[in-house]
Amino acid sequence: MRGLWPPFLVIILVSFMFVSAVYCASLLHLERAFPLNNHGLELHQLRARDRLRHARLLQGYVGGVVDFSVQGSSDPYLVGLYFTRVKLGSPPREFNVQIDTGSDVLWVCCNSCNNCPRTSGLGIQLNFFDSSSSSTAGQVRCSDPICTSAVQTTATQCSSQTDQCSYTFQYGDGSGTSGYYVSDTLYFDAILGQSLIDNSSALIVFGCSAYQSGDLTKTDKAVDGIFGFGQGELSVISQLSTRGITPRVFSHCLKGDGSGGGILVLGEILEPGIVYSPLVRSQPHYNLNLQSIAVNGQLLPIDPAAFATSNSQGTIVDSGTTLAYLVAEAYDPFVSAVNTIVSPSVTPMTSKGNQCYLVSTSVSQMFPLASFNFAGGASMVLKPEEYLIPFGSSEGGSAMWCIGFQKVQGVTILGDLVLKDKIFVYDLVRQRIGWANYDCSLSVNVSVTSSKDFINAGQLSVSSSSRDIMLFELLPLTVMVFLMHILLLEFQFL
Repeated sequence: MRGLWPPFLVIILVSFMFVSAVYCASLLHLERAFPLNNHGLELHQLRARDRLRHARLLQGYVGGVVDFSVQGSSDPYLVGLYFTRVKLGSPPREFNVQIDTGSDVLWVCCNSCNNCPRTSGLGIQLNFFDSSSSSTAGQVRCSDPICTSAVQTTATQCSSQTDQCSYTFQYGDGSGTSGYYVSDTLYFDAILGQSLIDNSSALIVFGCSAYQSGDLTKTDKAVDGIFGFGQGELSVISQLSTRGITPRVFSHCLKGDGSGGGILVLGEILEPGIVYSPLVRSQPHYNLNLQSIAVNGQLLPIDPAAFATSNSQGTIVDSGTTLAYLVAEAYDPFVSAVNTIVSPSVTPMTSKGNQCYLVSTSVSQMFPLASFNFAGGASMVLKPEEYLIPFGSSEGGSAMWCIGFQKVQGVTILGDLVLKDKIFVYDLVRQRIGWANYDCSLSVNVSVTSSKDFINAGQLSVSSSSRDIMLFELLPLTVMVFLMHILLLEFQFL
């Protein structure tokens, strides 16, 4: 009949529709400053590092704009730091920037920066941005919509003498930074299918830090700046996605073994086992609704109100935190349940105020699984290695493991201890976060909703293992329309 579509046409057209919905990604390789495994460190030292971050994190954004990550200790083994490289300016210059899901703005140190570190204990060369040396650099003036936008606050300042849109941020740990916004070119290597196209770029606005104080002046973990991946309008992910360059979704997979590292994708990593939970709306950080905790399949007696989100409590996903933090209402029953299960086989003990155990065999055989249950029916199942930290061996040969969760009041924070060895997807369009256990040394499949494929320049070459990004090859839109037109004409004569 003339009104029915021939089956082969339906299959072809559906195939075109599917291909047109799968676009591009940007992939960045992450390097880790120190392995998560303990090497003679004390839990109180790790807590001290996290406290310095949380002194800033828990007070929220300064007006909802920026929340820079701050290093909290001079000991080079205390700070869990993931960083990647970006190319800025014309000609492009490379900068090592820390990946921070708790801040919005990409900023790097200016060549005129006062008190900025000149050397780094990470073994990397520090670079400084010089707008006068870039032919594409532009000044962000006080009248610019970005400077006058509602996302800006009193932290944004404008000088009538220089007409520069500037910023000043002071953090809870006493450190601070100030500078001004500039616009310049951010470079990528564009990928279309299996073909690599160099020198793709986009004009973005980022911060140029002219002054630093406090721990930001320390050289032990110094990098060139911060790469913020928050939801604010000034984040790179927001700037690029609003122009259709990249999707409004990013993913990471952080390796937890001694070599560290991982990958960060401007796009959605696809993995069959990923489960999603909705983000709590109108929050400055990535807040989830934690509803209950189970140990060995048994729900713990925790009042759900302990996890309710407010200005002073809730559950935050933060890759900048080394350990993990549980509110007291959840910590106590959690430790009690673990002790009850393992006490016949291991020796519970207290070491410097921490709940620890002497274990003569593998912890995976002796300790139970723990399940953190979130809204939307999404559960995060933790293996013993994801809530315990090794602390050497005793004289008798038994290994000492301690609970990695720390007891706090108010805010539960899921840091690297539980985020490692998992794919995490931050879907800002659907306002949800997804996760799945994964070997982060393997390749990943990516589906995105933009018009090109992007990979961060030079990152794959430094990977210790092969990480191939498996992408669908796209047909140009004009070719698709032409072929569909031919098919429709063919149908008219059937």
